[in-house]
Amino acid sequence: MAKKINPFQKKNPSYYDKVFEVTRQIPYGRVSTYGAIADYLALGSARMVGWALNKSFYGIQVPAHRVVNRKGELSGRIHFPTPTMMEELLTQEGVEVYQHKVVDFNERLWKPAEHLPPVNPED
Repeated sequence: MAKKINPFQKKNPSYYDKVFEVTRQIPYGRVSTYGAIADYLALGSARMVGWALNKSFYGIQVPAHRVVNRKGELSGRIHFPTPTMMEELLTQEGVEVYQHKVVDFNERLWKPAEHLPPVNPED
């Protein structure tokens, strides 16, 4: 198992900061879900994670293309600069996508709670 690291370097990170940092931890060629990130942070909902990631296009380096819905579907693709960009970025990482869904989703799934230390929602 990989060494667990603390993704939060910033003192008093905002909700967006937390979502961005967890998303940055998703390994190349893997995907996570909005719900897995929300559950790990114990804040808000999957929809709030999606909302935060939608804001990540404003000059912040966050691999938002690695976050999909609970079925492995590229539900966030419409929020990328082009409708095919999310799929193109995943394909470049070796993630096969068919009809807007990650092939072998369960094998590609990365869950923050299994790889990162527990988070105190009040931090």
